[in-house]
Amino acid sequence: MIGLRPRNGWVIWLSLAAALLLSVAPMASFMEIGRPLWLALFLTYWTLALPHRVGMTTAWLLGLAGDVLYGTLLGQNALILSLITFLVLTLHQRLRMFPVWQQSLVLLVVFGLAQLVQLWLFALTGHRPPETLPFLLPALVSALLWPWVCVALRGLHQRLNVN
Repeated sequence: MIGLRPRNGWVIWLSLAAALLLSVAPMASFMEIGRPLWLALFLTYWTLALPHRVGMTTAWLLGLAGDVLYGTLLGQNALILSLITFLVLTLHQRLRMFPVWQQSLVLLVVFGLAQLVQLWLFALTGHRPPETLPFLLPALVSALLWPWVCVALRGLHQRLNVN
């Protein structure tokens, strides 16, 4: 890795921008409760694939962009994405060795913890907290989508030789 110049970094930022757009894309009202955590999924992939390029600063900046985009309390999504990135970076050596289905199980726990922290932040800021079990549904949907997101981004990563 020493001596390699970073190439095609725009692919990372373009995919993360697409994740931001996917996270606010219109969905049917009955599907809204299980909206995947697109930004967390894409950020998790790039953190696992290129931990020297995508890390806590990227997560914090994307979280602030998400806060502005969603109209939430400034720093709320930044905190959540930083927590996810910290956990993924902490577990990244183990996660890379796991098969994709085991990665999904670990990410279910990570995303579930992030959703619980978000629930706690809702209660802390005085909002009426939603029901707990449906609030965890996005973590489950995101964990189920992980294999497909991983395969799609890995193909993009290898085809465009992003490093």
